[in-house]
Amino acid sequence: MDIGLDLDTVRTFVAAADAGRFQEAAAQLAVTQQAVSKRIAGLERDLGVRLFTRTARGAELTIDGQAFLPHARELLRVAERAITSVRTGRRPLRVDVINSRGAASGLMRGFHRGHAEIDLDVLMLFDIETAVAALRSGAIDASFRAVAAPGRPLPADIESVRVVDEVLQLLTGPAHALAGARSVTVAQLAGHRIWMPGIVPGTEWAAYYDGLVAEFGLTIEATGPNFGSDVLLDTVADTPALATFMGEQTRLVWPAGHGLRRIPVTDPTPVYPHSLIWHRDNPHPALAALRAHLAATAAGHDAAGTWTPDWVSPG
Repeated sequence: MDIGLDLDTVRTFVAAADAGRFQEAAAQLAVTQQAVSKRIAGLERDLGVRLFTRTARGAELTIDGQAFLPHARELLRVAERAITSVRTGRRPLRVDVINSRGAASGLMRGFHRGHAEIDLDVLMLFDIETAVAALRSGAIDASFRAVAAPGRPLPADIESVRVVDEVLQLLTGPAHALAGARSVTVAQLAGHRIWMPGIVPGTEWAAYYDGLVAEFGLTIEATGPNFGSDVLLDTVADTPALATFMGEQTRLVWPAGHGLRRIPVTDPTPVYPHSLIWHRDNPHPALAALRAHLAATAAGHDAAGTWTPDWVSPG
């Protein structure tokens, strides 16, 4: 059976179910009682069931009416969300960050503190291709990404601006050979195993670490499944031969017994470049506010003594 449900009819049904009287539903909807009765009768005809039973007290839902009511409410909620999604002045600003604990997430927390009146949806997409597709479809308004990795120039309709370089630090357990160092040079890392199971081949962050390996002869391993940061921290704490890279601004909490060390890396200091990217025709009014906030508060980039791959956009 192919039934085309009219939203006004569904809204009338819900109003009548909530009010318990067709007359009260008519007043709420600013239509006549006859119109309410006609819409309900048509809905019952389309569905092939009785939805209401008339009583001295008004209109009571039948068993079929009770079964249909939650689905009718959901239809109206979905319709409202669909409408809101294209009314950019009313829907939240949707921003993609690469992870929930890093520099980009911190920038968005700062934006929210300074602009509490702007509704935000913060989400995490997989890679730059996914983010660009979401920007072009309107699913998101902005994304923090490293651009542009080899072979991945941004499309002409996507704009970008470099907003922050996230300093990388070495994270070791207490028994690691470098655990006692106040800082280490990149050259000192050669020959040490750096374990980063979250690296996925083909992504922009994989391209970044590939560049780091090629430039300085490091050993970065991405073996094993990625069970998340907690397991990564546990493993590094318990394995003297392993270390990992972690962003300086990445928020981490670990048990006191882990004894983990965050060690600055120098000569040069590797930094992960975050750019804000957006579709040039995006009309969301809060996008301009986000860009202005980042221009005023985000840290600079390409500082002396830092390193990024040569493909990174100066943006």
